[in-house]
Amino acid sequence: MTKQDLAKFIDSTALSPTLGSREVETLCREAETLGFYAVCVPPCWVGHAKSLLKSSRVKIATVISFPHGNDTSSSKAGSAVASVTAGADEIDMVMNLAWAKEGNWSAVEQEIRSVVLAAKVPVKVILETCLLTDSEIRSACGAAARAGAKFVKTSTGFAKSGATVEAVRLMKASIPPTMEVKASGGIRDKAVALAMIEAGATRLGTSSGSAILAGKEASATY
Repeated sequence: MTKQDLAKFIDSTALSPTLGSREVETLCREAETLGFYAVCVPPCWVGHAKSLLKSSRVKIATVISFPHGNDTSSSKAGSAVASVTAGADEIDMVMNLAWAKEGNWSAVEQEIRSVVLAAKVPVKVILETCLLTDSEIRSACGAAARAGAKFVKTSTGFAKSGATVEAVRLMKASIPPTMEVKASGGIRDKAVALAMIEAGATRLGTSSGSAILAGKEASATY
């Protein structure tokens, strides 16, 4: 796989709580230069990223109810609308993990659907796979599929661990062909990135995109 091909899998991500405007500008310049698919920034920086990338083919993604997923459904839907209005092309939402652990899949599905309908752009549902059993991962994928989500995503990068090849394979096997898998959390070198793609991921969330393309290992946490 060429660097240019690999770059098209990457959502270059910066989600630190202290992220500032200059870091957003650096992220956007790098994404445009290296040909990443998207940048993923917190909701407060979507408008700024949009102004920097308005003439670019680089997409803008943002996160909703990040990183815990326990905001109200109406808050999640409202945040999605506000983010899309500001310029977001994609929404990465954290599902309600408490409902998932309780097996309340109808509530999980209904909430995802409310965000999908409100956003009207591709929605990625973050499962936080390190906190779920295999059975719960399958059920979460089913709920996301029925609700109309475009992607299921492994992790926030802020829990005890991130993406694993095993989780990506399980997620890929648990969704219809019309859906995709985004691997995120702990993807810091090219070998891991390629392993995630081989397992079925079509998008990679990472803050180490430039190092991955350079064949180096980064020390970033996301």
